[in-house]
Amino acid sequence: MDKMEPCGIEVSARELLVAVESGGRSRMYRLANTPAGHRKLLHTLTRGGRRVRVVMESTGLYGLDVALALSDCAGVELMVANPRAVRHFAQACMQRSKNDQLDAVVLREFARRMEFKPWTRPQGPVLALWSIARRLESLTNWSTAEKNHRHAAGISQTTPACVRKDIARSLRLHQQSLKELRREALACIAADAQMQRRYALLRTVRGIGEISAIQILAELMLLPEDRDVRQWVAYAGLDPKEHSSGTSVRKYTRISKVGNRHLRHALYMPALVASRFEPHLRAFYEHLLARGKKKRQALIAVARKLLHAIYGMFRSDRPFDGARLYALPAPPLITVQAS
Repeated sequence: MDKMEPCGIEVSARELLVAVESGGRSRMYRLANTPAGHRKLLHTLTRGGRRVRVVMESTGLYGLDVALALSDCAGVELMVANPRAVRHFAQACMQRSKNDQLDAVVLREFARRMEFKPWTRPQGPVLALWSIARRLESLTNWSTAEKNHRHAAGISQTTPACVRKDIARSLRLHQQSLKELRREALACIAADAQMQRRYALLRTVRGIGEISAIQILAELMLLPEDRDVRQWVAYAGLDPKEHSSGTSVRKYTRISKVGNRHLRHALYMPALVASRFEPHLRAFYEHLLARGKKKRQALIAVARKLLHAIYGMFRSDRPFDGARLYALPAPPLITVQAS
């Protein structure tokens, strides 16, 4: 049987809803999102020598174990689709209602009609670093929120002392957890020669600190090696999106955001710091402002330029060189009049 049959899997924390087409008939299965459920899924999909092309959405940890199980199975091809792309596909199909069953059917139709991009299985150390980096991101966000609460409680006379103490205790716990996770992430990086080298390259960029380097590296290591820089930019959702029609509709060009928001967020603070303290990126940022760009637009452009630099560093195995990104303007000539 050479024909690849389309299948869509809607993943939730507790169960998998599987919509598959077999022999011209549509079937729906509901399985537990557990190791036993994954084994039953593989048996169901490959029964009778069937070959299946599966599409599921990128749902983080809930779908990761399913993807790993499917990627090991002969006769199964897997694509992990961007949720925004799936949503736009559903809108194009005039899908007005939304529930788990319909979502699984939409994913099955996505597998049938859209360009198929196979999912690349990441290696063990990469997966470990990815999990730690995602946890670091969550804890950093929580720590920032608690610092804001501490500031608000400090300026309000109505806040009792017990609340202030609880916020302080929560902050101490978060900081301790962040310290331990950073140590584990660095140990994970040290165990892999390629990750260790790429982490060292990232740290040569003025603006990329320890946590930012860990988060950026974790997200980029999931990408296949054959991706070009445009695909990197699209993966981060930093590619421009034009909205114009005829001569009357012409909206501002924005970034698509159809990509990995974790990578996009990890690039934001390094871009902000680099636009101030890295001479070449600062010159690029000021050049965009002089052309009339808004500050946020210029900052996003710096983030995109920074991603281009990281791509070049990884491919050439050379440290950061700002002159390759943007040449500094020549100093003005000073004329001296003869007395």
